[in-house]
This record gives sequence, structure tokens and C-alpha cells, in this order.
Amino acid sequence: MEVLDIGVLSEQSGVPPSTLRYYEEIGLIQSVGRRGLRRQFERLTVTQLALISLGKMAGFSLEDIKGMFAKDGTPQLPRAELHLRADMLEEQIRGLSRLRDAMRHVADCPAETHLDCPKFQHLMKFAARSANTQKR
Repeated sequence: MEVLDIGVLSEQSGVPPSTLRYYEEIGLIQSVGRRGLRRQFERLTVTQLALISLGKMAGFSLEDIKGMFAKDGTPQLPRAELHLRADMLEEQIRGLSRLRDAMRHVADCPAETHLDCPKFQHLMKFAARSANTQKR
């Protein structure tokens, strides 16, 4: 079994040693031993760290991601949950695209003031509704 020193793992994965220690503390990854004071990890940990990064990018919590690994560290990705997350991302993309388009319109709007622009008024109402929804 090939093992990687924590420093080598950090270099190869781009994850700082402090984060590697934290991930080990919460059970996301496991070291296989120590060489002196330095933790040693299996090569599989590089793959695990890539999946952790991907999961974080997709909006999964570290606790969610922890559940995506079997006891032996191999990935067990929940396909149904991934479909739901992809649907949520798609809705977020649509909303951000509408917001981008509205902001561009407002930036180029020929109205005397932004408050005279109907699209700007609509954008402000949308922002107020969104803020009220997030408070709940």
C-alpha cells in the first residue's frame, strides 16, 4: 500500500494541512498511521479530497459529503440526491440569468431615473420578496 505524507497529500490535492487534519477529526478522511509526528494517508485520499471539493462546489455540507463514503473510504454517491441538487442548481442558474438580464437593462435603461424604470421597480419588488422569504 502506497502512503502519502500529509505534506505530499497537501501539495497533490491543494488542500492545506490544517484542513486535512480537520477533515480527519470530523471523520471525512482517515490517516493510516504516522511517521514521526506526520500523518500518513492512503493514495485513495487524493480521490476522496477531489470528491469533497466537488461536493462543496455543488453545495453539499461536509456532513452530507461524509455520508457519501463507505466505511472503507470508497465513494457511494446518492444518485437521487445528485439529481435533486442538479435541479436546484438549474433553478439557481435560471434565477441568476434573469437577475443578470434585469441588471443589464437597468444599466442601459433610457428612463430619466432608475425609479422611473418599470424593470427596476420589478427588480426591487423581487429583491424585497426574496429578502422576506430568506428571513423565514
